[in-house]
Amino acid sequence: MSEVSDADIGRLLLRCPDGPGIVAAVSTFLTRAGANIVSLDQHSTEAEGGTFLQRTIFHRPGLSAALEEMDREFGATVAAEFDIDYRFAEAAKPKRVAIMASKTDHCLLDLLWRNRRGELDMSVVMVIGNHAELAEQVRPFGVPFVHIPATRDIRAQAEQRQLELLKGNVDLVVLARYMQIISPEFLAEVGCPLINIHHSFLPAFIGAAPYHQAKERGVKLVGATAHYVTEVLDDGPIIEQDVVRVNHTHSIADLVRLGADVERAVLSRAVLWHCQDRIVRHENQTIVFGRS
Repeated sequence: MSEVSDADIGRLLLRCPDGPGIVAAVSTFLTRAGANIVSLDQHSTEAEGGTFLQRTIFHRPGLSAALEEMDREFGATVAAEFDIDYRFAEAAKPKRVAIMASKTDHCLLDLLWRNRRGELDMSVVMVIGNHAELAEQVRPFGVPFVHIPATRDIRAQAEQRQLELLKGNVDLVVLARYMQIISPEFLAEVGCPLINIHHSFLPAFIGAAPYHQAKERGVKLVGATAHYVTEVLDDGPIIEQDVVRVNHTHSIADLVRLGADVERAVLSRAVLWHCQDRIVRHENQTIVFGRS
């Protein structure tokens, strides 16, 4: 389903213990609040005793002025009754996104290009690089580039500077081939989700020179995985994956090129779905509603 574009379109994502009456209660609340449901997607993890997840798109005239009160009333009534973890969002308000990168540019430039073309509805507020090489490539997009050197030896100082820029200012951080480990302390303080892109289907070919490893193993598929970042390295909930077929005639350079193509596509889809509020996390998985 194509996304409705309207200043008065709202989104409601929720997760709670499954049971009878949840859909009826949510629908009744929205109707009484003056909203009309445009679409509704739902999923239960088990036929009985599982977790219920739902994404609702609704139209409500004057939504921006009414949403704070709707949020408060929903929390005090429906959410309290069914133990619902929920979030309202306005479709007309793009997510504020920061992108972090190192020296590799393909994922970073693809996100900026798609954003400029209107394919990714987000507001890129800054690019943070631990190397200065990409500053000139970012400049034509009109996005501030902040160089914060970061290595293993000065990680704590670098992350403190990054947090000064990010905390309270962004809704999402995208690691576009950012080649530094993110500490648990950073994750605890940043105050928003992080999305990372990883070559191959995890956990294959971890470490340096993955495409050299792939060539040595004679792989038949090269892929990429986009996932939320958790304290366990490359073990967060997977959002999207894809592959391209390769064979013995492909050189390492071919594998790198094809892998970069897959990485760009997978990361852009993951960021798009997050910015469209299509993703609900459940344990170490994601439920992606209405992916297009």
